[in-house]
Amino acid sequence: MKASEMKKGQTVKMDGGLYVIVDYQHVKLGKGGAVYQTKLKNLIDGGIRDVRLRAEENIEDAYLEKRNFEYLYSSGSEHHFMDTETYDQIMLDDDAFGEGPKYLKPNTQIQISMYEGKPVVVSLPNTVDLEVTETTPEIKGATATNQYKPATMETGLVVQVPPFVKIGEMLRIDTRSGEYVTRVKE
Repeated sequence: MKASEMKKGQTVKMDGGLYVIVDYQHVKLGKGGAVYQTKLKNLIDGGIRDVRLRAEENIEDAYLEKRNFEYLYSSGSEHHFMDTETYDQIMLDDDAFGEGPKYLKPNTQIQISMYEGKPVVVSLPNTVDLEVTETTPEIKGATATNQYKPATMETGLVVQVPPFVKIGEMLRIDTRSGEYVTRVKE
């Protein structure tokens, strides 16, 4: 495909790496022709790269197959998933999965984008509901005015929570920021 046909969020293959187009701008140079100043994010290491492309230059489109998986369990640095359609199981290590295990409990549904049969992007749900397993007791007289305390969730994740949160409560946690959102009524 030509550089003039690219779109934000599209996945491309360039210099042997996989990138997602974060942003681009059409720039008209003085005497020369127009170019696209493109910002690309590497899907493997997360690095950002600025690339200048001529409008007629060809770039290789990379098709990512998005598949739904169910998180099964972790053992050490290995994390096991099952494809919800084919029941095939895959394993990802800490490098590929990052902070994910802190947010997931068994049977959680996630989406994994595959390129040529290899997992490249793991998409967690935006929020997850986790149970508080450890926190300090409520302080009498404390109000919810910017006084937070640490709470350990059932997965080992430590989150800053308001002082009224008790052990055994279910909390909704934002996986993008790692922050407390609200209590969940069961």
